[in-house]
Amino acid sequence: MATFTLPALPYAFDALEPHIDAKTMEIHHDKHHAAYVNNLNDALKDHADLQAKSIEELLKGLGQVPEAIRTKVRNNGGGHYNHTLFWDLMQPGGAKAPTGELLEAINGSFGSVAEMAKQVNTSGATRFGSGWAWVVLDDKKNLAILSTANQDSPITDGLSPILTIDVWEHAYYLKYQNRRPDYLTAWWNVVNWDEVAKRFAAAK
Repeated sequence: MATFTLPALPYAFDALEPHIDAKTMEIHHDKHHAAYVNNLNDALKDHADLQAKSIEELLKGLGQVPEAIRTKVRNNGGGHYNHTLFWDLMQPGGAKAPTGELLEAINGSFGSVAEMAKQVNTSGATRFGSGWAWVVLDDKKNLAILSTANQDSPITDGLSPILTIDVWEHAYYLKYQNRRPDYLTAWWNVVNWDEVAKRFAAAK
């Protein structure tokens, strides 16, 4: 019984051009994300109790997942969660900057939005191999920047992600080749600041 499904992109494949190309978006969503969903469902096929959980519950409670499938759930469940978040955190033609309480928190933690972006980009550019760069709220409700390897997610460690950038090569290689820093710089043109603000408010 399939538990999880591939969410539809909230915009067309070419909506984020020229910053992220249509072919990358199509392959990234329809092939890579779909594979994580299929593999996660396969891992859970004999575990009705786990099928009843949300993806957040699964990733926060990996210690309760049977050891025989834990790595598969961690990798593919993380891939599903991280990508679902990633799609929602982008949009074409949205607000160019954060406002309100989110902006105040960013300025308080990093000095400016530009400095936060610089630190996120450094986190993503220096992540060895594949992974993600994140802005999270920690357990003290402070903003922090970190990176994770592979498809690991900060929610497994009790943190609340409000922004993330995929730095796996499949997220950028068709357009940017080995120029990951160029991709990271361009990505800020497609941030859905309304979604970031919503996640910030919920995490607080």
